This record gives sequence, C-alpha cells and structure tokens, in this order.
Amino acid sequence: MSTSVKNELDAFGKYIVQQSRSNLTKAKKKDRGNLYKSIGYDVKVSKNSFELTFTMEDYGKFVDKGVKGVASSTKAPNSPYKFGTGTTKGGFKSSIDGWVKRKGIQFRQREGKGVKGQFLSYDQTSFLIRRSIWFTGLRTTNFFERPFELAFKRLPDDLVEAFGLTVDKLLKTSIK
Repeated sequence: MSTSVKNELDAFGKYIVQQSRSNLTKAKKKDRGNLYKSIGYDVKVSKNSFELTFTMEDYGKFVDKGVKGVASSTKAPNSPYKFGTGTTKGGFKSSIDGWVKRKGIQFRQREGKGVKGQFLSYDQTSFLIRRSIWFTGLRTTNFFERPFELAFKRLPDDLVEAFGLTVDKLLKTSIK
C-alpha cells in the first residue's frame, strides 16, 4: 500500500475529526469537552488492504443521531434510538445531575398559594429536565455524520487518484 493512499486516508480522518469537533462547538455540545477530546481516528495499512477506524465516547452516537422520546419523536424522527427501549443504556441520570450542578441551573416554583417563586433544588431541577428529555427526546445534531458523508462523497475520486499513482509507480518499478 502506498504512502499516497495512507496520506489520503489521513487527510480524510483529520478532516472528519476537525469538522466533528467544530460542529460540537457550534452546537454548544462541548460542556466538559469529553466527547470533543475523544473524537479520533486510526489508519492501519497493510500490504493489500487498509482500515480506517473512527473513535469517540459511546454517548457520541446519541448526540449525533439523537434519541426519540417516549411520547414524541419529532426531535429525532430517523434515530435508531428511543428512550424506554433499552438502547440508551448509560449514565443518563448522573450526567444530567452533574450538568445541572456545573451550569448552576435552578428552576423556580410557580407563584401562587403562598409560594413566591422560590428556587427548586438541583435534584428537583434535574428531575424536570430528565423527564422532559425522556418524553420529548434528544435533538439530532449530525455533528459526525454530516462531515463524514460530505467528505466520503469526495473520497473515492481522491483515492482513485492515489491508487492510480500507486499503480503507476508499481508498474514503473516492476518494469525496471
């Protein structure tokens, strides 16, 4: 396998990682940056084949594809994931609890009947947010899928060119 093929695959991988990270930042999905930092790729080249692997935190697929809610799928109509089906296993409760505390989000009680809009606890606020997400779902971001599809459409021409150069070099070397 030629270094030009490896270079093309490296350029493809770097582009996907850069665009995915940029999309996360633009979508304000960076919070602590764990998903952002975890996005990467690996190219393995052997004599007659190559392998390109992308990596990220497990929950990245939910952020990318979205998750349908129990009562509504309007936020992620094409998502393969849905709350209540067992396909979204993970630390959902603890993640939302931590996020609410880090951001200092506290809802207020409704005013009326002697209540003057006191702040709810972090746990109460977290519960309300989790319940809303559970019923309505998580919006699709396509932070990874979109740049991958765009770059993949360009990739075959670049790879064909790279393979062409490889074959030319191989033929020239073999003839000599």
